[in-house]
Amino acid sequence: MQFGVGFQSHVGKSWRHAVLAEQMGFDQVWMVDSQLIASDIFVCMALAAEHTTRIRLGTGITVVDTRIPPVIAHSIATINQLAPGRVTLGIGAGHTAWRTMGIPPVPIRAFRHCVEVCQGLLGGQSVQYRARARQSEIRFLDTENGYINIDDRIPIFLAASHPRAQALAGELGDGVITLSVLESQSLKNNLAAVSKGWDLRAGGKPDDYAAVTLGVACVLRPGEAANSPRVLARVGPRIAVALHYAHEQFRQGSEVPAFIAPYLSVEYQRYLDERWQKMHATHSRQLHPGEDIFITPDAIKALSLTGTREEILERINDLEAAGLTQFVISPPWNYVEEGIVEFAQEIIKNY
Repeated sequence: MQFGVGFQSHVGKSWRHAVLAEQMGFDQVWMVDSQLIASDIFVCMALAAEHTTRIRLGTGITVVDTRIPPVIAHSIATINQLAPGRVTLGIGAGHTAWRTMGIPPVPIRAFRHCVEVCQGLLGGQSVQYRARARQSEIRFLDTENGYINIDDRIPIFLAASHPRAQALAGELGDGVITLSVLESQSLKNNLAAVSKGWDLRAGGKPDDYAAVTLGVACVLRPGEAANSPRVLARVGPRIAVALHYAHEQFRQGSEVPAFIAPYLSVEYQRYLDERWQKMHATHSRQLHPGEDIFITPDAIKALSLTGTREEILERINDLEAAGLTQFVISPPWNYVEEGIVEFAQEIIKNY
C-alpha cells in the first residue's frame, strides 16, 4: 500500500505541504485543479518539483476541456522536466472546475478524446486532435532541447465514480482515482466496473494497475466521540465534498454513487439547494453554517477513516485486500500539516 496526500493548490503553501509530506514518508502528493477556487495547479507543481527530490507529484485531478488536451500534455511534460520520472497525470471530467461556472462536467466522448490525445503526445506519437469542428494530426515538435520531458514515462490515472468512466479508466488508464471509497465491498464494486475496461486491453489488466481513493482520516483521542467538534473540523469538509458532488449528480439527473446516497437526505438536499450559488465556495476548507448536523456519525464512519489507530489500520488492510493500492488523505485547508504529521506518525509508521 502506498500513501498520498491531496490538497487545494496554493501558490504560497502547496510546495511546503509537499516538502512536509516527503519528510514524513508519504509516497505521493496530489494537487487540485479548480480555476475559480484555487491557485494554478501547474505553477504549484513546478514549485513543489523544485523543492522536493523523492515524492511523486500528481494532478488530482486536472480537468478535461478547461485546458485543451495538448496543453494538458504540454504542462505535465514540463513538470516532468523539473521532476523526471516522478510525475503522474490524473485526469477527470470535472466537478467544481465546471460546476462553479454553472456548466456540467464533460461527456464521456470528450473524456476519452482527451485521454487518447494526452497518451499519444506523451508517448512521442502523432495523434489526431479534434477542435472547433476540425481535425488534424499533431505531435510535440521539439523534445530534444529541454523544454519538456517525455522520455521518463508519465502514467495517466483517470478519475471515475460511475461505471462508464470506470470502464474507460480500465481500458485506457494506468490507474483509477475514486472519491471516498473507504469500504471494501464498495471498492470491489468499483473495480468490477473498471475490469470491463481491462477486458478490452491487449493482455488484460496490467500487473501494476493502480487503484487510488481520495478520502480523509482522523485518529481519535482517548474517549473522543466520532462527531466531536475537533473531528468534524478535521473530516467534515472533505465528507461534504463527496456529498456536494452527489447532490450535483442528482440535480442533473445522473446516478448518485450507491455508497454515498444514504447520507444525502432530502433535508440536506433542500439545505444545499438554498445555498447552491455558494455551495462550492468552501470546497475542502470548511462546512457551511449549520451543515454539521448533516455530517452524521454514520456518514463519518462510512465516508472517512475515523477511529482508533488500530481501527484505521484494520480498515486499510481490508481495502488493500480488496484491491486498493494507494490511500490519499485530503485534509481540510487549515489542517493539512496537522493531518500529514498525524497520519504519518500514527498510521504509516505502524502499517
